Amino acid sequence: MYVFQASLTGALDQVVERLTEELKIEGFGVLMDLDIQSTMQKKIGAVMRPYRILGACSPALAYRALAAEPDIGALLPCNVVVREENDGQIIVAFVDPQAMTRLTDNVEVRAVADEAEQRLRRVCTALTARV
Repeated sequence: MYVFQASLTGALDQVVERLTEELKIEGFGVLMDLDIQSTMQKKIGAVMRPYRILGACSPALAYRALAAEPDIGALLPCNVVVREENDGQIIVAFVDPQAMTRLTDNVEVRAVADEAEQRLRRVCTALTARV
């Protein structure tokens, strides 16, 4: 699988706020926050449940990965999807950094992915622990 996830209750905006705080604790900032629901409505008139994509980046980890393999930037940042299900549950899905290691044999990139995965899994755990 290319993601791991948490299922939460509450308002999507509040979950995004908590997620952003937990990411910060692990050294990640949010470079972008894409409101896919709004974009699809504006661009093609599609009606869908709330859906956002956050581009999370740890500058230190990104720098190490880019120094080891400059083109790895095509796989950055680490995306986190926050979406609302029909039953009102909020799903937070984290891209598994190990997915990018399948595309390279670079040992340093693998080490960065290991560390990024550990940090993101701690964020996922923290979200469910502080419901």
